[in-house]
Amino acid sequence: MIKVHHLNRSRSHRILWLLEEIEQPYEIVHYTRDEKTNLAPPELKLVHPLGKSPMLEIDGTLIAESAAITEVLCNRFAPEMIPDRDSAAYFQHLELMHFAEGSAMTPILLNLYVSRLGDAGAPLHPRITSELDNHYSYMNSLVRPSGHFVQDRLSAADIMLSFPAEIAIHQGRANDYPALKGFVEMIHARPAYIRATEKGGAK
Repeated sequence: MIKVHHLNRSRSHRILWLLEEIEQPYEIVHYTRDEKTNLAPPELKLVHPLGKSPMLEIDGTLIAESAAITEVLCNRFAPEMIPDRDSAAYFQHLELMHFAEGSAMTPILLNLYVSRLGDAGAPLHPRITSELDNHYSYMNSLVRPSGHFVQDRLSAADIMLSFPAEIAIHQGRANDYPALKGFVEMIHARPAYIRATEKGGAK
């Protein structure tokens, strides 16, 4: 049995969605953010020292980090979601799997935390906004005519890039990035995504 340590309103929704897409049975261990601080509960640190979600338990092994979890699940259960290793698409796949967390999330998180500083954070906002635009523009340019990233069907890169794409639309940037808007609308309409939301709770 696969077990997902799932935090509400978090990036772990991607893993539930992936498991629904590949039709693998799984158990959810639910965790809830503190309503005042929005932080993860301390119980998550009993599972992993970083206290982050998602975490996946499979074959007696605990795996953290969304991209690593996605790679493990796709390699084992849905190899068609990863391009052939001898193809140019595979190199783009690797780039985007790392880009989703290593690059795209940096200005998103900075924007979140600096916004809580009020006037004290004002000097940082132009630079953060510039970086958000830079990353969103790059993502928007990569969406293929099929509406996907990397491949013309659902891939591991789509799973990983779903979260920053959703953030862009949530920030009211749909008109600025129509390809991202179309991508988000497409994934939200997928039955597996809907099932994941029903099981994991609203994002």
